[in-house]
Amino acid sequence: MSRLTRRRLLQRAASSPAPTGATGTPLGAAAAMTAGATVASAVAAPEGGSDPAAEPRTALRFPTGFGWGAATSAYQIEGAAKEDGRGESIWDTFSRTPGRTSNGDTGEIAADHYHRWAEDLDLMRDLGLDSYRFSISWPRIQPDGTGQPNQRGLDFYRRLADGLRERGIAPMATLFHWDLPQALQNNGGWESRDTVERFADYADIVFRALGERIPVWLTVNEPKTVVQNGYLRGHHAPGRQDPDAAYLVAHHLQLAHGRAVQAFRATGQPGRIGPALNLHPCYPADDSPAAAAATRLYDGYENRLYLDSVLTGSYPADVLADLGPQSRLARGIVDGDLAVISAAVDLLAVQYYTPIYVTADGGTEQRWPTSVAAWQQIYPDGMFDMLTRVTRDYGPIPLTITENGLPTADILAADGTVEDTGRVEFLRDHLTAVHRALAAGVPLESYHVWSLMDNFEWEVGYDQRFGLVYVDYATQRRILKRSAHWYRQVIRDNGF
Repeated sequence: MSRLTRRRLLQRAASSPAPTGATGTPLGAAAAMTAGATVASAVAAPEGGSDPAAEPRTALRFPTGFGWGAATSAYQIEGAAKEDGRGESIWDTFSRTPGRTSNGDTGEIAADHYHRWAEDLDLMRDLGLDSYRFSISWPRIQPDGTGQPNQRGLDFYRRLADGLRERGIAPMATLFHWDLPQALQNNGGWESRDTVERFADYADIVFRALGERIPVWLTVNEPKTVVQNGYLRGHHAPGRQDPDAAYLVAHHLQLAHGRAVQAFRATGQPGRIGPALNLHPCYPADDSPAAAAATRLYDGYENRLYLDSVLTGSYPADVLADLGPQSRLARGIVDGDLAVISAAVDLLAVQYYTPIYVTADGGTEQRWPTSVAAWQQIYPDGMFDMLTRVTRDYGPIPLTITENGLPTADILAADGTVEDTGRVEFLRDHLTAVHRALAAGVPLESYHVWSLMDNFEWEVGYDQRFGLVYVDYATQRRILKRSAHWYRQVIRDNGF
């Protein structure tokens, strides 16, 4: 990696708005994007794009069998951080470090889901969910990231999966949602190829223990967020600011995904498997050739680095050239790695939160109103653009949306209600874009809102609420927000 590239990566990471909610993805890691060969055409009108809120509403019905779900992750809701043999994760360490999280918040208790899982499953049933996407805590299964499994940890997920199935809800399990065992971090973490092999061993344990209970598996959640927030900005665990390490980590996370797919196939278990990628459509900020070129490269770092490797078996040539032949990514690729990374998957999980507008100098700018998370521009058409782009550029791979949502300034009123009308409007507009994508031929199977309930939102702790369900952290009482009632009706009607 050249000194110029390294300096640019750090400068952009430092100057970009920092997402802090469910995805936590910075608006700029290195350069820019846009869809495949259509840098200008995929979203050619950042200023003239349609405003879904301004258009007349008509009744929308989704295809028969379309799946409606909600999503969470282990560290954000489970709590019970020191119970039943669970080991330390990097997020335990990070959140206990002074100055790392808002108010010094940690996930030690979170939403106490570990103890309240049955109550929470009843809540999901009452909402009418078809599917629940959750994650499995690696340090709950292997406290040190290696060795024999902790049966008490596996038993918790057995109970959870069985409880979901008893209530008619399909479990969708994510193997890794950022809570790496601290013991593995002490030995190099995702900078070490050994962690890839440890992940394959962990995946094999989980598949063999739970495989018949889980119809859909997701391997690695948002590798890009680990790279950008954990190793460029440093405001997520493990809290590094090292561009040389960052893209080696990207390679090892992708390799871990591939090794998990191989492990799954080797077990012969039924079900399907794929990755979960947060994808951000990138648009040129003006009509200049320089903005188009910057946007194309931004796309390489933001989207194609992960899509191309998994779905085509190659890394984008422009990204490799920008990093340079001596980058740790380039030097870390071993013969056969890309064949492992591109092991055939059954589906792709897409997560959408915000667009990115790229200037001629490779910077970014805001074009749309933001949520209470300053990093999140609210642009529903970006959902349509990204879904159709994936299908156009990579073929008809089955898709599922596994995260889409926003934080709002939720207040529990004296009458016990939470009027999150902004979230209802957000979901309505984004589901309208989803419906358009289905009509355009995108093979989308299901939609999971982020999030089922309020939770620990990484470095902002409990300051932001993304849930359909309000959690009163003092009492752990669950209260359905207006959005939960609205979503329940959407599920009942299969539309709105």
